[in-house]
Amino acid sequence: MKIEKTVFKNDKIGAEYTVFHHSSGLDIYVMKMEGFSTVNAAFATRYGSVNTTFKTSEDDDFVTVPMGIAHYLEHKLFENEDCDVFELYAKTGANGNAFTSFDQTVYTFSCTDNYLESLAILLDFVQDPYFTEASVDKERGIIEQEIKMCADSLERQCFYNLLKAMYAKHPVKIDIAGTVESIQQINAELLYKCYNAFYDLHNMILVIAGDVNEEDILSVCDSHLKKSTDKGLEVSFPDEPYEVAQPEICENFTVGTPLFNIGFKCDPAKGNDLLKKHMCANVLIQLISNSASPLYKKLYEQGLINNAFSSEVFFGEGYFACIFDGESNDPLKVRDMIIEEVERIKREGIDSESFEIIKKSAYGSLVWEFNNTEICVNNLLGAGLMKVDLFETIDILAKLTEQDLMDNIDTLFDTKRVAVSIIQN
Repeated sequence: MKIEKTVFKNDKIGAEYTVFHHSSGLDIYVMKMEGFSTVNAAFATRYGSVNTTFKTSEDDDFVTVPMGIAHYLEHKLFENEDCDVFELYAKTGANGNAFTSFDQTVYTFSCTDNYLESLAILLDFVQDPYFTEASVDKERGIIEQEIKMCADSLERQCFYNLLKAMYAKHPVKIDIAGTVESIQQINAELLYKCYNAFYDLHNMILVIAGDVNEEDILSVCDSHLKKSTDKGLEVSFPDEPYEVAQPEICENFTVGTPLFNIGFKCDPAKGNDLLKKHMCANVLIQLISNSASPLYKKLYEQGLINNAFSSEVFFGEGYFACIFDGESNDPLKVRDMIIEEVERIKREGIDSESFEIIKKSAYGSLVWEFNNTEICVNNLLGAGLMKVDLFETIDILAKLTEQDLMDNIDTLFDTKRVAVSIIQN
């Protein structure tokens, strides 16, 4: 069987990977890493908690389903009609796992031996859903307990409150697992409908990295992949207002020190535009708040933050935000000082020495990641799901300038689009 393939190389770091466009509709990403003892693999679909409104060529119009179905499906696929999938992995010595995020569901395994047998297990169970009303009802109680346990995590509660403060309509503000109320509406029929729409191989990718043989991988795929027809999947999101939904959400719980999340709401992006936006945001957020920055020193010396202070760039389908989080007895003062520092940088410009240090450190980290099979799979997975070249991130960072940051700081850190979430006594 002839399979179309594309090879991606980066001569600067001496790495490459191949994308095979399989006749089943699946894109297969293989990164050969000779001499490594561990093989990591991931089978993923572009389907997460935010994908609640969609249509295929089989639907007359868009349909909206209850929150939490993507996560529910992840749970149910590990059970087939005969046995539990983890029992199968135990026989090959592989460690299997899975997770659902806001915009993807990923099934993984890692092993040191028998990777082809484990790959067959992965492909088989993800393509073989088995739901009954009885098994769905049984799982509902388990997921309900999981939702309640997550609600007891104050850090998680603080984060989701920030999303609710930033987003008025986008479903990213709802917990990935859904709500106790929403999962009551989930049944076997809905699970099959969502599975058939989003687990179409044209909407999925397979990624594998390690000391592997491409022909052997393709042979397993030929034997275990079920040819699918592109269903013309479309997803839809409500129009999200430019402004934050509300500037502040505060909840009272018993805590030693108040928790906070501070978010700058930004416009979303896609493809290579998203890569550039993410890179600019990542370098800027470090310039503003890493442990060597003037702001961090001021906050720390004034006792406004402790070692729990951190930041991240949070993005996905239809959302993008720069977030700071930590513990403080005066979270609003922390917010105000972050805004002041952002405005100062807008007026005075980027510190060249700090920029070069952060850029070189980020570049070194990206290169180092190619020495770890698990990280390679995760990074390749992210690029594949976004339909971009993994190496483009390295090229964008290498060419990044201070002017790029100044050109983007107004939109990435718009001080009129700031929200804060606080958990306090």
